[in-house]
Amino acid sequence: METKSDIKIDSVVIPGDNISHICGVTNKSNVVLGPGLYTIKDKDDIIVNKCGILRRKKPDIYWVDTHYKRYVPVKGDHVIGIITGKAGDYFKVDIGCSEQASLYFLDFEGATKKNRQHLNVGDAIYALCIIADKDLETQVSCMDANGKQGKMGLLKSDGFLFRCNLNLIRKITNPKCCILNLLGKEINHEIAIGMNGRVWVRSNSIRSTVAIGNSILEAEHLTNDEIKVKCKEILKHFK
Repeated sequence: METKSDIKIDSVVIPGDNISHICGVTNKSNVVLGPGLYTIKDKDDIIVNKCGILRRKKPDIYWVDTHYKRYVPVKGDHVIGIITGKAGDYFKVDIGCSEQASLYFLDFEGATKKNRQHLNVGDAIYALCIIADKDLETQVSCMDANGKQGKMGLLKSDGFLFRCNLNLIRKITNPKCCILNLLGKEINHEIAIGMNGRVWVRSNSIRSTVAIGNSILEAEHLTNDEIKVKCKEILKHFK
């Protein structure tokens, strides 16, 4: 285990490390803890519970960047789920975690008891995780806090859905990563990115859709300069 003086932002941490001295946490602070960190009740200690690299986003958001393939639900995450069944007024949704999530049939913009959203087993949806607690069933919704659906809802069946590493999802959704801007300039397409390691892509042809998927998968271990070269190589056939 590292000593306090050894632990800093962008350094490797392991379960049991105490990073309270980095966060400067107090009872009145507004520190937000992401995956890989938790607090001890009645104390101001912040403890690491996953191996990875400690990250920070200003002003006070901290998390551990890991390469875990198993998704752990986090409230506020956008996820791509697969409908697996229906139980009463709820749909059962596979979001890639240890247990299935539930989706209430009224959690769609404009939905009523008479005007329901029709979903079948196997349909893919883009949803927001609204309840994520280890003691409660995970619940997702296709509306935001204002009751608006936005880009959420049923994903078209002619799109291409694939899985990738959770670390890659965090990388491509980072504003500093250039891949989404590059792809948007070269090929007209729709894309939905789930923080649970799933990506849905739809474009004018199967060929261009597969090219977009390959470009994203290739980006995992590349720098921005290398991504530009790789994307140029893959997408040169679509100009």
